[in-house]
Amino acid sequence: MSIIGKIVGALLGLLLFRSVAGAIIGVVLGHVYDKTVAHLRPPSMEHGLIDPLFAMAGALAKSDGRVSESEITATEALMTYLRLNPEQRQQAIEQFTHGKQEGFNTYQAIAQLSAWCQGRGDLAIIVIDLLLDLVYAEGELVQAKAVLLRRLCVALRVSEQTFAWLASAKGYAWSRPGPSPDFGRGPQAPPRPPPSGVDPYAVLGIERDASERDIKKAWRRLISQHHPDKLGDVPDELKRRAEERARDINAAYERIKVERGFR
Repeated sequence: MSIIGKIVGALLGLLLFRSVAGAIIGVVLGHVYDKTVAHLRPPSMEHGLIDPLFAMAGALAKSDGRVSESEITATEALMTYLRLNPEQRQQAIEQFTHGKQEGFNTYQAIAQLSAWCQGRGDLAIIVIDLLLDLVYAEGELVQAKAVLLRRLCVALRVSEQTFAWLASAKGYAWSRPGPSPDFGRGPQAPPRPPPSGVDPYAVLGIERDASERDIKKAWRRLISQHHPDKLGDVPDELKRRAEERARDINAAYERIKVERGFR
């Protein structure tokens, strides 16, 4: 944790008020500054993401009773996609193995992923996006995986509409879940749907009866969140995915504007 703000605050407090009380006030204000800067600073992929991400991947793969070859292949592809170096790759393998053990604490892994996301919607979407190929590796979203996935989405504040958009964007079929906690089922790796087939309201994470004000507010918030420069220390592939999502968000917003007849 940075202490620069506290040190500077203490010095300024002494200079301005020439008293211990002034220094204390400066330390308090500096602490607030340090916490604010730490929150705004983009997180590093290496610190705080790899361990819980691959541990969660192991838990998801094992949740239906066994880890299949297709799930192992999807996990290896994820390591390649993230451009993990040999040390990071070994770390990811160890965490995947840990995550598939009986009694693994998925709540702790979810809490760590939530902490890495810092409450940011763009980072939460990255986490879900990275796990999707593993989740659908066997061709359908079985109930055991759906339970874990829903738990993760709730913790990261990713709505079902947003999940539907992400799944559709990667070519996975989607159906609205029924009474059971199921995010939907679909054939393995179907073709990516054309833009016209994607629900623009799902892309913006809003209901179809949302007001014009709420639609514009959702669009502005999402565009602000999905700027690649805000992602920090992540591979270029993830930044390109953020650019793709920004284009999808703009396209969805334009479709809704035409449909609703507003500017």
